[in-house]
Amino acid sequence: MNAISFREDVLPLKDKIFRLALRITLDRQEAEDIVQDILMRIWDRRESLGEVESIEALSLTMCRNLALDHIKSKEKSNIPLSDAPPTEDREMPPDMLLIRSERLEAVRKLFDSLPVPQREAIQLRDIEGKSYAEIAQITGQSEASVKVNIFRARQYIRKQIEKKENYGL
Repeated sequence: MNAISFREDVLPLKDKIFRLALRITLDRQEAEDIVQDILMRIWDRRESLGEVESIEALSLTMCRNLALDHIKSKEKSNIPLSDAPPTEDREMPPDMLLIRSERLEAVRKLFDSLPVPQREAIQLRDIEGKSYAEIAQITGQSEASVKVNIFRARQYIRKQIEKKENYGL
C-alpha cells in the first residue's frame, strides 16, 4: 500500500478495533481508551505507514496486544459486555421474548467465560468475518491454532447451552 489516508483508511476501522478491544477487556471504558491510544499511535506513525501491507491487520494486532496488556496489568474479572438490551421483535409473544433474551444472556456469559485466545478468535471470525489466515496474522498464532481455538469455543458454548436446555442446570 503506498499512500494511506488517515481519514479514509484508518478512521473507518475504529468500530472494529473497539469491538475487538471490548471482547478482550470486557470493559467499555478501557476499550474506548485502547481505540484512542491506537489511533494516536497510528497518527504518530502516519509517515511510515506506506510500507504497511494491511493497515487493518496492523491496527487489530495493536489492539489485541494493548488489550492483553491491560488485562495482565489489572487482572480483570469478567463483567457483562453491554448494559443495552437486545433488540426485540414486537410481533413475538412476551414469553418467547423472555426466553430469547435469557438465551442471549446465557450465550454472552458463556462467551465472556472463554479463555482470551478462544474469545478473540471467535470475535474475529464470527463477528468481524475475518478469514483464518487474517486471524492468525492478527493474533500471531498458526492457522491450526486459530481453528482449534474456534472449534473448542464453539463446542464449549454448544455443550453448555445443550446442558442447560436439556437438563435445566
